[in-house]
Amino acid sequence: MKFIRLFFLTCIFPFSLSHGQSVKDTVTFRVMSYNVENLFDCQHDSLKNDYEFMPDAIRHWTYSKYKKKLDNIARVITAVGRWSPPALVALCEVENDSVMRDLTQRSILREGGYQYVMTSSPDQRGIDVALLYQRGVFKLLSTQSIRIMPGRHKEFHPTRDILHVCGLLPDKDSLDVFVCHLPSRSGGEKQSEPYRIIVAGVLKNIVDSIMQIRTTPRILIMGDFNDYPNNKSIRQVLGAKAPPHNMNEIQSKQLYHLLAQRAAEEEFGSYKFQGEWGLLDHIIVSGSLLNKDSSFHTDPSKADVFHDSFILTDDERNGGKQPFRTYQGMKYIGGYSDHLPVWADFTLIY
Repeated sequence: MKFIRLFFLTCIFPFSLSHGQSVKDTVTFRVMSYNVENLFDCQHDSLKNDYEFMPDAIRHWTYSKYKKKLDNIARVITAVGRWSPPALVALCEVENDSVMRDLTQRSILREGGYQYVMTSSPDQRGIDVALLYQRGVFKLLSTQSIRIMPGRHKEFHPTRDILHVCGLLPDKDSLDVFVCHLPSRSGGEKQSEPYRIIVAGVLKNIVDSIMQIRTTPRILIMGDFNDYPNNKSIRQVLGAKAPPHNMNEIQSKQLYHLLAQRAAEEEFGSYKFQGEWGLLDHIIVSGSLLNKDSSFHTDPSKADVFHDSFILTDDERNGGKQPFRTYQGMKYIGGYSDHLPVWADFTLIY
């Protein structure tokens, strides 16, 4: 009888084999980053230049189009999650708290049980960044909206704040998450590069301060950098590089770009410009999150661009496919975004 009882307990609780050992669970913790391309409501903000997204403006942005946009974005987030909603969702180009409330409570995403935090930036068009999170696996500890100061660049236009969120995971350790949307390439890549370098420098200083404070810093950076992995803002200023093939060479306080190696492949990217795919949307982690012995870790092979057929359309000018966006020029076509989402899976043991 003792043998039968021991066999029965071992089958039900395979991790409780020794006295005093606690039961452990392993789950997949999926994160994603998505530039949703101008998620504006239909109301004018007197402090922002959002006139083109009014019902009587050039885009004829009506409530029905806005509602369809919400459901489209919610559909993408749900699809990226596959069997369950992603634990964390970084969003770029969301206008205000109103659109985030509608997205989480008045779209098909309402069943996902998301909470959110977002910035309130001085961006002239009124777009911000936000983070959706699942309370069951990410307990919010603190949130900070980091303002970008122009420094010596007098022509620097107000831009999006960096969102810094710290949360507690079920393994009882914290995760620092940054959501960024760096200045666009409007006016030319070289002319606008100094502004992206400024933002990257601010982010780097904050990350360095966390790495000095935390014994084992766990840092996750997501967002649209308007730069590619080899550009100066990412490779030199932020210091994010491709993970080495020999994972024993990983340094816990070094930043690594999960998709840097894939970015060199043809036809790989999250954005298509003049017929060429490129990676403007990034997932960057501290080396500590690449340690397979850690209770929370990932691997470059577990990150990718989400490119299901329903968010793509034919590229009639250049051939192949391109993101199925909301507008083609000023013509409404009812798609999703001009960017594709990027995602990564983490293993969480608790």
